[in-house]
Amino acid sequence: MLIVFTGNGKGKTTAALGQMVRTVGRGKKALMIQFIKGPWKSGEDGTQLPGFELMKMGKGFVGILGDALPRATHVRAAEGALAKFSKELKSKKWDLIVLDEVNVAVGLKLLSSSAVLKAVKKAPLETFVIMTGRDAPPSFLKAAHLATEMREIKHPFNKGELAKVALDF
Repeated sequence: MLIVFTGNGKGKTTAALGQMVRTVGRGKKALMIQFIKGPWKSGEDGTQLPGFELMKMGKGFVGILGDALPRATHVRAAEGALAKFSKELKSKKWDLIVLDEVNVAVGLKLLSSSAVLKAVKKAPLETFVIMTGRDAPPSFLKAAHLATEMREIKHPFNKGELAKVALDF
C-alpha cells in the first residue's frame, strides 16, 4: 500500500511518525529514511522503541538556511537514500517504510519521480510505504492508494515566530 502525505500545512512527517508508532505498537517493524533532513537534530532522533528505526540520509536543507554544500552533494545523498530504500525492501525486514521528504527531493530535482516510483513498485504487497513532503508530483498521487493533503490554515511562523523544539522538530 502506497500512502502520500503532502501539502503546505504542518503534520506530514508527524503523521508518518504516528503511523510508525502504531506499527511498532502492533509488534511490527517501521523504518524512516529521511531524504532532506540530515545534520539537524529533531525530536524523532532520540526515539527508542522496539522495531522503530530512523536513517538520516540527507545533508540538510537545500539552498536555504545557510546551506553551502554543492548541489551534487545533495543529489548523491538523495540517490544514496533511494538505493538504501531499495536494499531495505529486498531485506523484507520492514512492515512500514517511510520516505520522509522524498516529495521535496523530487521537487528539487535531486531525484526523478520515475526513479522513485520504480523503486516503490518493487515493495512487497504486505509492506506499507509512506512518502512525505510538500508538492507531491501528480504521478505519486495517481499511484497512491491513500493520499492526504495537509493544508495550512494558520501557523505562528507567519507572525515571525521561530520553529519550536518538540513541536516543529
